[in-house]
Amino acid sequence: MASTAFGRTLAAAMLAATLGLLPAQGRAGTGCGNEPLAPRKLADAAQTALIVADALDRRDAPLALVARVGSDLSAQGLVYSHVGFVVRDHPAGRWTAVHLLNECGSDRSNLYSQGLVNFFADDLVNQDARIVWLEPELAQRLAERLRALPSGALHQPHYNLIARPGSADYQNSTAWVLETLGAALTQAQAPSRNAAFAAAQRDGFRADRVHIPYSKRVLGGLFSANVAFTDHPISTRLGGDYPVVTVRSIVEYLDRSGHVQAQSEWRNGRAMRTPGAL
Repeated sequence: MASTAFGRTLAAAMLAATLGLLPAQGRAGTGCGNEPLAPRKLADAAQTALIVADALDRRDAPLALVARVGSDLSAQGLVYSHVGFVVRDHPAGRWTAVHLLNECGSDRSNLYSQGLVNFFADDLVNQDARIVWLEPELAQRLAERLRALPSGALHQPHYNLIARPGSADYQNSTAWVLETLGAALTQAQAPSRNAAFAAAQRDGFRADRVHIPYSKRVLGGLFSANVAFTDHPISTRLGGDYPVVTVRSIVEYLDRSGHVQAQSEWRNGRAMRTPGAL
């Protein structure tokens, strides 16, 4: 029984590689070491990649958003921790995830174009996934912008896990996604980060808030290279309610503004009839 199950998951990984969902290069932006991914985790990621790729293929869309659970944010009432764009017929492959990743827990980040297996192989909490398809015109503008990277990347490499929305000095993964969405809304050829964020705000974006008590921040050891509380004003740091861009705030804003065409979600390997909480 066990060998049969392993055979199925290994076959999924091999099929994913054949379909171009797993690029030849190793995982990027996922950690400092070069430890190989455990076969079972690779197989699980491949299975999720196949499910997501099949759902993407069933719709005639050039681009969608794909969310994953990289960190457990349940204490903040959140489910998904990370989101990226997935682009059809990208120069790097049939379905390519384009997203911002923190470099090795440092204060730096970079933009990556990865196959779907790599996207779901980043030492995740689980293999839950959510796809958000956007209205066709916006999706097309975004796809063209992302295929042209690094031109107009809107990338600030100074990373902050709790970056203040609209911060000129820092950026994180979700902030980059939001600003890229805003840039597509402006229809300007080369908007600044500030202009892109302002466009998203005018269109209805509202930041989420996460609560980090001052006592926990000071006494709880919440200091690392990729967290900069000083990006926020003193009043916020004392109060402990930090405005941030989350997967939830992005998707709810897009839905509220009429930009969402459809959504699909998988939890515990099963398709959900109705997408759940974000």
